[in-house]
Order: sequence, then C-alpha cells, then structure tokens
Amino acid sequence: MANETNAVDVATPLRSDTVDDAFPGGTRPEAAPSQNLRGKRVWIDIDNSPHVPFFLPIIDELRSRGTDVILTARDIYQVCDLLEFYKLPCQVIGRHYGKNKALKVLGNCLRAVQLMPTTRKSRPDLALSHGSRAQILVCKALGIPSVMMHDYEHSTKTGFLTPDWVFMPDVIPNRAMSGNENRILKYPGIKEDVYVPRFRPEPSVLKQLGIGEDDLVVTLRPPATEAHYHNPESESLFAETVRMLAEQSHVRAVTLPRNVRQAEQLRQEWAGVIAEGRMIIPARPVDGLNIIWFSDLVISGGGTMNREAAALGVPVYSIFRGKIGAVDQYLEKTGRLTLIESVHEVRQKIALRRRNRTEQPNWGDRPTLRFIVDNIVTILEEQCPVTRPSAR
Repeated sequence: MANETNAVDVATPLRSDTVDDAFPGGTRPEAAPSQNLRGKRVWIDIDNSPHVPFFLPIIDELRSRGTDVILTARDIYQVCDLLEFYKLPCQVIGRHYGKNKALKVLGNCLRAVQLMPTTRKSRPDLALSHGSRAQILVCKALGIPSVMMHDYEHSTKTGFLTPDWVFMPDVIPNRAMSGNENRILKYPGIKEDVYVPRFRPEPSVLKQLGIGEDDLVVTLRPPATEAHYHNPESESLFAETVRMLAEQSHVRAVTLPRNVRQAEQLRQEWAGVIAEGRMIIPARPVDGLNIIWFSDLVISGGGTMNREAAALGVPVYSIFRGKIGAVDQYLEKTGRLTLIESVHEVRQKIALRRRNRTEQPNWGDRPTLRFIVDNIVTILEEQCPVTRPSAR
C-alpha cells in the first residue's frame, strides 16, 4: 500500500472569494498545456446520471492541459444511456443496489473491491468524483489523493470517508459539508454552470416528439423514489401536477423518467393521459437541456433538472419535498426557482403560460468551469506525489 498524502498541507488552491482580485472580471486567462501535468493521471468516477454532462467539459479541459483522464462509471439510472448518447468511452463497474440503506453500504463496499484492479493498473495521481463513496474507499486503501464535489449538503455524510478536498458552491455554508474548513474549496455559481454554457439549441427536438407550434410545452421530471432522501409527499405533488396538466388540451408534458421501472409505472398509471397525447415519454434518451430550453416551464421532483432550468433562465417549479439544500434556497431567494410545498400550491403557484424565448441563451460571465479546473490543476502540480500507488 502506498503512503497516505495530505492534500491540505501543500496545495493552496484559489478560493472563489479571491478570484476577482487575482483575475479582473473574475475569469482566468486561457491556459496552455502544462509541462508539470505531463504524465499526470486523473481518475474520474461517474456515480450518477447528472455527472455525465457535468464531467464532459472538465474532462476536455484537463486533457487540453496535458492530463491523462481515466474514466469509470456505475450502472445506475440512465448513466449507460448517457455515456452512449455523448459517445464517452468509459469502463462501467458496479451497479445500483436500491433504496435500502444497508444494501447501499454493502453495494459501495462491493463496488470498491470491483474498482481496485482498474485503479491499481492505471495508478492515478488524483481521484475526482461528485459524491462517489466507493471511490473514496479505494483512495483510502491505496493512498490516492481525492477531490469530492458536492452541491447538496444533506447527502454528504460519509463517516470516516473523508476526501482530501471538498469542492462546493459558495452559497453553501462551510459547516454543512466538512468539520475541517481547510479541506473546503468554494466555487462561484452552481454545478450546472460548469456545462450549461456549452449548450446549443436544436429546435428539431419538438418535431421529433410530435409537438406542434401551438402547444404549451412542459418538461416534467418525477421524484427520485429510490433515493434515500426521498419524501413520499413528492409523489402526491407529482400526481396532482399530472392531473392539472391533463386538464389543459393545449399542454404537452414531456416526461423524463429516471429509469425503466419508473417509465413502466408511469405508462400504467397515466395510460389515458398518454393515449390523449398530453403526456409524452420519449422512447430513447434525449438531450435534457434541449428539452428544457424549448419548454415554457419545468416541473421537477429532483435537484439537477431544477437547477439546469434555472441556469437556462426557464421558469421552474420544484415538487421536491426532501430537505431543501442551500443551492435551491438561493435560487428561490433570487427568483429563479419556485418551491411547491403542498398539493394546494400546485394549482395556486404553477403558471401555465408561454415563455418568451430568445434564439440563443445569454450566458454572461460564468467562470465556474475554469475555476474548478484551475484548482484541480493546482492540486496536481503542487500536492500530488510523483510516485504513483503500487500496481501490485
């Protein structure tokens, strides 16, 4: 086993509260491939569906700077479909073990064992994920420095599984993520600002789904019923939402299930609504950002799609009834998201009206991607050992 390394003692990444002073306008100059990164390897573990589009620009940036990137993924929800959709070569290792907490723990331990051979063979200098507990287990065993990103503070309790660095949005209080503030780096913006600015609208999506020009388009996302933070109240809000939308003949609800099981359940429960063409479940994976952009509003029981809509400037209503995180509280406070907290509020708050959509989104200045990658590079250059873990 390789010696443990402490990421806190050596590397000094730039924090978001100092970025404006260091670089006027809050952005950094274009980075050329670094000689210090030649031969450096970053292992990225994709642990859930939203992480596929999230890591795409990070992978591109790291590779453009001379870093080798090793990719693994867990077969959960639509991860494999999205890997194929984005044509991202990746080794899929392990699967989802359902909602039961004991099985989740056992599943993470089993997946860590399954990841060991690949990790020993590739010998990464740094591990990076957005909440992969199995990866942290492997890093602890092999002495690999680790960066774990989070944007929902109510799902971060990992016990002894403490990464060397935690990256999180700057709207989340330090104490919510880690007891050691020296391990925390806070980036500007929200996670979705990393990849949303790469989006380019493709209007043919509506025609492909059989949606007419006069239809009012709603993107609808059911709750994550298998997540440990799921609250059954979200299912009541979702059902009331479908009933409300079904009453409007001009509304088309493009519904994006989280997995095959949920899709089949929707087809059974809402067969009449689907037969009338008021609920549309795409037959194959679609670009979620494209669907959101060409929607008049979004109603979702999960965090990522809510925040994607907010990042795109599309009206969004959250029917999520778990613990509300700091990011969603911030988006609600700034008028970019509306929380639906009761069945009564479904009809009271949700406004079914057309959106004045521009041809292209207005991104403005979003330094989130560059800020995150710059700090990963800083850790690689200043902290990671030259000698990789043993390949035994």
